[in-house]
Amino acid sequence: MSTLVQPATSQIGSVDAQRVEDALSLIAPKWTNWSAQTLAQQGGPMRVRDVAARLPFVSEQFVGKRLAQMHADGLVTRAGDRHGAPYQLSGFGNSLSSVHRALSDWSQAHLSLGKVAGAERVEDAVRRLHLRHSTAVIQVLAAGGPARFVHIAEQAGLESSFTRQRLIRLQLDGLVTRTGPRHGAPYVLTDAGRALGPVYAAVERWSNPVASPRPAAAPVAATRTHTGIPLGSDGIRTAAALRRSTAAPSSLFSHAPQPQPRVPAAVTARSAPSLGR
Repeated sequence: MSTLVQPATSQIGSVDAQRVEDALSLIAPKWTNWSAQTLAQQGGPMRVRDVAARLPFVSEQFVGKRLAQMHADGLVTRAGDRHGAPYQLSGFGNSLSSVHRALSDWSQAHLSLGKVAGAERVEDAVRRLHLRHSTAVIQVLAAGGPARFVHIAEQAGLESSFTRQRLIRLQLDGLVTRTGPRHGAPYVLTDAGRALGPVYAAVERWSNPVASPRPAAAPVAATRTHTGIPLGSDGIRTAAALRRSTAAPSSLFSHAPQPQPRVPAAVTARSAPSLGR
């Protein structure tokens, strides 16, 4: 699955790393993407209990909290404020389709997860990519090829201890490897890491459609009313909430209509708490 060959990966370096990570932070909380794809598959408003019925081993109370956060972030809307009012995707949430497709395609091509639902595959991919400054580390390796730890920290502008922590996590996630077993061997991107350009580009377009306009034929472009997610993790959720749209959702990349009876152990293990933001 991984090689030590490092061709040019200019598409990775061309994206705004902080903007990409800010956007990924909106969909990083567990079950956000599965909830979004469930709403998209339904194609109309759903009550919390109906969404929860399609998520394996997730309580209705937890799903309610997740949908409430998605509402605050502008990904879903509600038909009123009364208790039990149903949710549906906003225009902003509906436009996640391109991001989900890019994540799924990348995962299918480069990650060995076995037979899992499409939504699980997207959740796993976001978990590997969303941590703060991971994109910057990947960009350094994409631009310069094999690099030693000190060079990566310097080029990314990160503290040594934090850089080491990120590299360990990226290795565990299959995005980075080392050129040899000896101490101090340079780091290099794996095939999965080198193939992230289209994923980053899709995320950046979703977060900032003004700076990176979608093609005219894009199915949901006319419903997108937000003007781009501002940089900085503190302002991103507030800004997203201000961009709520009442646009009706259309079909989005959906998961299997019958969820797997259980979440694969490999995916559950990879959903453990992060090594740090």
